[in-house]
Amino acid sequence: MKKIFPLLLLTIFLVSCNNYNADFIIHNAKIYTVNENFDVASAVVVKEGKIIAVGQEDLVGQFNAPAVLDLKGLPVYPGFIDAHCHFYQLGMTQEQVDLRGSKSLEELVTRIKEHQAEVNDDVILGRGWDQNLWEEKVFPTKEVLDKAFPGKLVILERVDGHAAYVSSAVLEKANISAETKVEGGEVILVDGVPSGVLIDKASDLAYTILPEPSTDKKIRGLKKAEELSFKYGLTTVDDAGLNRDVLELIDSLHKTEDLKIRVYGMISNNEENLAYYLDKGITQTDKLTIRSVKVYADGALGSRGAALKKPYSDAKNSTGLFLTTPEEIERLAYLLAEKGFQMNTHAIGDAANQVVLDAYEKALAISPDPRWRVEHAQVVEKQDLEKFGPKVIPSVQPTHATSDMEWADERLGEERVQTAYTFKELLDWSGKIALGTDFPVEKVNPLYTFYSAVARRDSEGKPLGGYQMENALTRSEALKGMTLWAAHANFEEQQKGSIEVGKVADLILLTEDIMTINESAILSAEVLATIVDGDIVYQRKK
Repeated sequence: MKKIFPLLLLTIFLVSCNNYNADFIIHNAKIYTVNENFDVASAVVVKEGKIIAVGQEDLVGQFNAPAVLDLKGLPVYPGFIDAHCHFYQLGMTQEQVDLRGSKSLEELVTRIKEHQAEVNDDVILGRGWDQNLWEEKVFPTKEVLDKAFPGKLVILERVDGHAAYVSSAVLEKANISAETKVEGGEVILVDGVPSGVLIDKASDLAYTILPEPSTDKKIRGLKKAEELSFKYGLTTVDDAGLNRDVLELIDSLHKTEDLKIRVYGMISNNEENLAYYLDKGITQTDKLTIRSVKVYADGALGSRGAALKKPYSDAKNSTGLFLTTPEEIERLAYLLAEKGFQMNTHAIGDAANQVVLDAYEKALAISPDPRWRVEHAQVVEKQDLEKFGPKVIPSVQPTHATSDMEWADERLGEERVQTAYTFKELLDWSGKIALGTDFPVEKVNPLYTFYSAVARRDSEGKPLGGYQMENALTRSEALKGMTLWAAHANFEEQQKGSIEVGKVADLILLTEDIMTINESAILSAEVLATIVDGDIVYQRKK
């Protein structure tokens, strides 16, 4: 079917009648409605961007439409929702050096030199390095960058976004020394001097030396991010942390129709943003929702910044970092509950998850349906799992489990790692689970999310039997996590997330049926078309 059905070759029958009561009809398809009964239909009718009928083949004779698309059995799904990503950041990193998957420090340097040969930037920016993939799993030092790029300002963000690797020129310009102290961050020292690695909030100091991107550059970045998202079937992205200027830019681009993707924008937790948006109240347009605040409780496991109850198994003197103090988390929880805003808190370590869940429990005592979220919920002790429920939704990224599995037991130990990436247990306690990628930390393609959730294997099919398979999701659970449950986590399940009458016509056509094909073939499926509001915003060309 892949060879036969690029969208341009779909059979389109023109209806002679001019009295159209629909814009188009899709039929002879396998349509996963993801409604309450998880019904499978064969036809859907769309008018003015909304779904007006869903059912079987008899619908074709009930409506007049200028286009009738015979999919010859191909699958259709609700538009995919990425419940946790960094959409704006994805766009802004498209012109940077991609360091993901670098197997050594030497390969990292080689990639930068190749990039510099093309663009010769005055400031070298890159993202995606991970020392856990190297033979010696230790943080790099600035001397390597200084030798390869003498005098250059080099800032390389770690894959998880919770550390930066910088050159001596950056340390000097940002006035970072051995005496520099940052609450919620750390300047890594070697022999008493900065090594060039800055953890969590310490890395913010490096970025202060950079000029603010121009509006044109921001727009280019947003459009590039949209292009990639549509290519992989995403119709809604939940951006986990945006400032007012970017949110207002997205809104303006929506109004001019220069940006068509739906955005659930989480407000970055800072005084300026909170003062403006908590006073303004919830913002809801056809394409943009602003009703949540993104808070960072701790850092990441890979850089040993996640806050743990007991020391790291491979660093006995460290229990990680709280980026926001427990007291401030509780204060914020009461404030946001009072204002009616959703609190979406990044919590990786078991200590961070306990603090966040306890604060939620206190603040939400009088809130009937707050749908607050724990973003990542990565390491959660058994006694804290029961604090999830209808009021508290786990928002997780299945590919993190398969990306981290090679070294997670080193960080956590064999016993504690059993409390990590427990997606099935989280679902059992909450009743719903929202799935995302965390791109650009991971790849944009949501089929990796689906595959990792179901098979618990990486893109190479490892491990053969799956990683901690007791916490795998079923295919229907994974699809709901990428559609209806993600919409619920956004308070938008009445508008989207399933193929039902009255909802927006956000649809995805795939080359393969991911609900039935062999697990090993899931990642070979491709998007034939992405439809938003009944308009084709992407179609495969080959």
